[in-house]
Amino acid sequence: MRPLACLLFSLALATVSCGYRFVTGKAGLPGVGSVAIATPENESFEPGLEFVVADALRKELLRRGGARLVESLDRADLVITGRVAGLRAQARSHTSTYFALEYGITLEVELDSQRGDGEDLAVQRRLVETERYLSSADVEAERKNRGEAIRRVAAVLASRYFDRVSEALHR
Repeated sequence: MRPLACLLFSLALATVSCGYRFVTGKAGLPGVGSVAIATPENESFEPGLEFVVADALRKELLRRGGARLVESLDRADLVITGRVAGLRAQARSHTSTYFALEYGITLEVELDSQRGDGEDLAVQRRLVETERYLSSADVEAERKNRGEAIRRVAAVLASRYFDRVSEALHR
């Protein structure tokens, strides 16, 4: 019993001295029990991009925990809507004969978040992020690389947006 007590005391002492602390409660959105995420409008020329962005937002909400995802916009404590403003791809590096080795893909979204009572959260709406992906002579490999880059950039934007929403709710 004594070695266990010494181990627990050492762990507590190390935790306090290094700046780490135990946190209770759920990480996520304070004061929000339910969130509805509407599929954004797609104003880009990339078909299905709105579903990728909506999926990234939903996955990020579920990853953070603390609030449940609901379908009904009317019964949610927080409603997220928006639009996919654009998707651009351009060559980032080239071979000596000017073939593209990698591309950069830039995703721009504008998102709004409102409380269930209609109050707007003061959150920066416009988010832009860029990701690189490798070019390939194989069309399917390049399509796969591009798709993965789009999903990664959508996930980064979703994470950044929920960080901003969380900060606004803490104010």
